[in-house]
Amino acid sequence: MPTATIMRPSVVFGPEDTFFNRFAQMATTLPVMPLISGKTKFQPIFVGDVADAIVAAIETREAQGRIYELGGPRTYTFKQLLQFITTEISRPRTLVPLPTVIAHPMGLLASVAFKLLPWDPPITGDQVTMLRRDNVVGIDANAHTIQDLGVTSLESIEAIVPAYLWRFRPYGQFQTKQNPA
Repeated sequence: MPTATIMRPSVVFGPEDTFFNRFAQMATTLPVMPLISGKTKFQPIFVGDVADAIVAAIETREAQGRIYELGGPRTYTFKQLLQFITTEISRPRTLVPLPTVIAHPMGLLASVAFKLLPWDPPITGDQVTMLRRDNVVGIDANAHTIQDLGVTSLESIEAIVPAYLWRFRPYGQFQTKQNPA
C-alpha cells in the first residue's frame, strides 16, 4: 500500500513567486502583454495555505497514499490574472492574443538562448504548454482537496498580492493606486 501523500497545487503565490512577479516585471518593460490561451483557468493558492496543507497531511494518518489538489478560494482566467496584475501595478497594458503555435516555438528558442545568459527566459516552451491546460481543483475525480485536510480559511490574491507587487508601480509603494477612467 502506498504511503506517499501527493500535493498538486495550482499556481502558488507569495512574495517571491515566479508567476505574479514575472508578469508584473514584463508589464514594466513591454508596451503590450502577450496573452497566451487567455481562457485557461487557474485557481491560485497562497504559499502559506500550501504549507498548512502539508502540515495537516503529515499530522493526518488518513492522508497517506492520497492525492490532494490544492487551489485557492477563486478561479480566474489567465486574461483576468493579467488584468489584475496590470491594474494592481498601475500599468495598463493592451493584452495581445498570441497563438500557442507561435508562442511555443518562441518559448523553446528563449529557453535555448537564455542558457548562455545569467537570467531566466521570459517564458519557456514548457510554460506555454502549461498555459494551455486548466489548472484548477476538480480535474481528477479521485483527488481530495485542501478542505479535506481541514484547511478552510484560504487567502485570496486580492488580500496578499498587492503587498508585494507595489515594487512594480511607476512610483513605488506609496503611490496612490489610480482607478481607470
